[in-house]
Amino acid sequence: FARPEMASYILITAALASVGFRSVSQGATPRRWISLSDNVVGPSGQILPKPCVLDMDQCVWSPEMFELYDLPSDPIRGDLNGRGEGVIAVKSGSSVIRMFPGALKALQECHDVLIPAGMRLAVASSADTPRAVEIGSQAMRMLEVLPGVTLYEVLRMGWDDDDDGNLQIGRTPPLSSDKSRTHFPILKENTGIAYEDMLFYDDSLWSDHCAIVAKNCPGVTTYRTPKGLTDEAWRAGLKAFELSRSGIAR
Repeated sequence: FARPEMASYILITAALASVGFRSVSQGATPRRWISLSDNVVGPSGQILPKPCVLDMDQCVWSPEMFELYDLPSDPIRGDLNGRGEGVIAVKSGSSVIRMFPGALKALQECHDVLIPAGMRLAVASSADTPRAVEIGSQAMRMLEVLPGVTLYEVLRMGWDDDDDGNLQIGRTPPLSSDKSRTHFPILKENTGIAYEDMLFYDDSLWSDHCAIVAKNCPGVTTYRTPKGLTDEAWRAGLKAFELSRSGIAR
C-alpha cells in the first residue's frame, strides 16, 4: 500500500491534469467582488486591501520555480508555526520548495482573521516557463498553511468563481513578463476591483515589479520583499496601504 502522502500526491497529480490558471481573455467569466464601494476594515479597525496581491517566487516561497524541473513530490511534514503538523515543504528533484516563515504566518492570519473580515488574496507571478507554472501549481496544492488546509485553498478563500481568476501565474499570452501590462489589468477585469484597493508584495530582485506596477497601474500600493515576505514586511505593507487610503502620501 502507498503511504498516505503518496496517495494524496497521486490524486493531486491526476487533478492537475484538468486544472489550470485562466484569465478573462482565456475564457473565464468576470466576477464582481461583493462590495466595491466600502472599505474593508479589520478587527482592529485598520483599512485592508480588497485583494492583497502576492508574487510567489522569492516572496512567498523559495526557490525560483524556473530553477526546477521535477514536479513536486515527497511531502515533508513538520510544525506549522505552532498550529500543528502539516506539509511544510515538498521535494522537486534534489531541491526543496518551502514557504518563508513570515509568509506562512501572514497566510495563517489571512485564513483566521483577514479573509473572514472581507479581504481577499490574489497572485501576480511571472513564472518564466510553462514548466515553472506547472511546478508552482502543484506545489501550491501540496504545501499547507494549517493542518489539512493547502496554500491553494487559502489563496482561493472567499472568491465565488471556479476559474481561478484571482491567480495570474506565468508569462504565456495573454500574460507576459510585465505584470503591470497583463497580470494587473487582468486581475482588475476579473474582480472588478480598482487599483487603489490593491496591495502588492513582490521581491523585485530581478526586475523592480513594484516600481513598474506603481508607475503603470496608478493607485496600487506596492511593497518590496527582497528577503522574502517577512513578518515585518507584511505589517509594513498593510500599514502603507492604510496610509494611502487615509490620504497620506506613501
